[in-house]
Amino acid sequence: MTAFPSAAHLASWAGLCPGNHESAGKRLSGKSRKGSPWLRRRACQSAWAAVRTKNCYLSTQFKRLAARRGSKRALIAVAHSLSVIGYHLQSKACVYQELGGDYFDQLHAERLKRHLVKRLESLGLSVTLQPQVG
Repeated sequence: MTAFPSAAHLASWAGLCPGNHESAGKRLSGKSRKGSPWLRRRACQSAWAAVRTKNCYLSTQFKRLAARRGSKRALIAVAHSLSVIGYHLQSKACVYQELGGDYFDQLHAERLKRHLVKRLESLGLSVTLQPQVG
């Protein structure tokens, strides 16, 4: 991994970074470049496999992004995450530690509570939150 100074360089070389074509402050295109076809193809295949696992960080990331941006863009984002993870695992010679499928819920617990209360109230339900006993 010494050929790449950072994980971002590896992801860019693989063609897994979002494009940033901008002119006069106006964003023109977000299309990613072609990069290494072999590495990009393998990263996307690995991303599809990771997306289909249950209760893991990468599948949750895919679901969150696919709902807003579409499945193809979400897949490239997961492939980008996999390449960054792979870079760090190989450069630091460490073991991967899964964050879990509820990582985003734990990260923003208060925001999730507010969102769910608003959703229930929009359905016409009255909601009161009480701490769980036991």
